[in-house]
Amino acid sequence: MKALYLTAFKSILIKEITRFTRIWVQTLVPPAITMTLYFMIFGNLVGGRIGEMGGVSYMEFIAPGLIMMSVITNSYSNVASSFFSAKFQRNLEELIVAPVPHYVMIAGYVGGGVARGLCVGLIVTLVALSFVDLSIHHLGLVAVTVFITSVLFSLGGLINAVFAKSFDDISIIPTFVLTPLTYLGGVFYSLSLLPDFWHAVSTLNPVVYMINLFRYGFLGVADLSLGVSFAVMLSLCVGLWYLAYYLISRGIGLRS
Repeated sequence: MKALYLTAFKSILIKEITRFTRIWVQTLVPPAITMTLYFMIFGNLVGGRIGEMGGVSYMEFIAPGLIMMSVITNSYSNVASSFFSAKFQRNLEELIVAPVPHYVMIAGYVGGGVARGLCVGLIVTLVALSFVDLSIHHLGLVAVTVFITSVLFSLGGLINAVFAKSFDDISIIPTFVLTPLTYLGGVFYSLSLLPDFWHAVSTLNPVVYMINLFRYGFLGVADLSLGVSFAVMLSLCVGLWYLAYYLISRGIGLRS
């Protein structure tokens, strides 16, 4: 049975990877173009006036946040669009009635989201290297943080797709929730610059902790405790996994 489950997982994962690589012009190229514009405008033009932040140049400071922002967006959107398309076209029903545990199905879709998030993250990192000489302070921390973040937002995209009733519904969360959280997550500024009240408010934003860990992995600079940041990320990841499993095992939002 374990071999059967592994085959099912690999089949879903390969399907998901093939899906976004087949249309690479739509899935992999736009993030590179967008991040190039960010580096040109915020890094070169604005950064030249700001100077240093957190003890490093402004370009170096924003680079990890921009990489993480692209990973978050693409991990989320990949699973949200793919899972909802399968639900809308009623392909998902065949998978649900198959003799495969729900956790295998979830792992397959999440794996596809993680794969796209990591691919885009690598592409954006290469783009960043053409603008700034990035050094890695702690490679293991960078790898673990980007992986956990990809898993977390892939699960979020899956949950969004479960509740979505139309294609418009899968764009509501990214537009009104995800985008504000990433822009207010400390990508372009240090939390140390904020007044006490807004600093406390920012700690309610989960993206702050991910960018905090990721930036420390690159630059060795952190605004918040690394232990707390890990705890928040892992807690959210586990919570979203169980929520996704509960929804799919109960058939919530999947059966008409």
